[in-house]
Amino acid sequence: MAGEIVYKKPSCLLPLANGFCPGCMHALATKLIAEAIDDLDIADHVINVLPVGCSTMNSLYWKLDMITAAHGRAPAVATGIKRCRPDCMVFAYQGDGDLGSIGLSEILMAANRGEHITIFFANNATYGMTGGQMAPTTLIGQKSTTCIYGRDPDTMGYPLKMCELIKEMEAPVYVARFALNSPANIRKAKAGIKKAMENQAKGYGFSFVELLTNCPTNWHMSPIKTLDFIEQQTSKYFPLGVYVDKTPKEEK
Repeated sequence: MAGEIVYKKPSCLLPLANGFCPGCMHALATKLIAEAIDDLDIADHVINVLPVGCSTMNSLYWKLDMITAAHGRAPAVATGIKRCRPDCMVFAYQGDGDLGSIGLSEILMAANRGEHITIFFANNATYGMTGGQMAPTTLIGQKSTTCIYGRDPDTMGYPLKMCELIKEMEAPVYVARFALNSPANIRKAKAGIKKAMENQAKGYGFSFVELLTNCPTNWHMSPIKTLDFIEQQTSKYFPLGVYVDKTPKEEK
């Protein structure tokens, strides 16, 4: 039908152009989370915990209740909010530096306690906001401002695999990793994001969704080249898939 609207901006995002770097997948990840919130019709009782990092820019775009957290402390803040307001849907969207470095203890302890919160983890293998330093997830051989010859595991250790760490715990009900580099992978990521939200809505417990994203600026690549890098490099070291799914059988 001529003039038919086939897509509209999610209602929980303000009608503004985003300010992320050109080609950055933070914008896509934000849109997918917003679409899941719209699909579930839960925007009126969602609270988003903003950490430190590029994702903090979402304070300009969300039409939701928000609260900021100190660097790495988003899971602890989300825990406090959820325990005080169990009727609310509480989620945090964290980067790899925020979650895997200064916030490593916070995310592991929240997961181990099985807090009834949802964590979305954007893994772009770099400290994007602060200039491209080596992150806990920087790949072996990948260059950054603090490992200019590439990450050397003999002196710098190996990239952290957060899904693999969290899946070993007893409490988490859903742990999954998706990539945002192709339409097929994006559809899977959206389904996983929605499932993680539904798990909290139904009181099932802790859900963790990792999203393999990019950073054209600090990877010094065109946006198109970053898609190839995710396919050929990032997703090889960080295998995609659902690592834990304890959703009741009748809900699967």
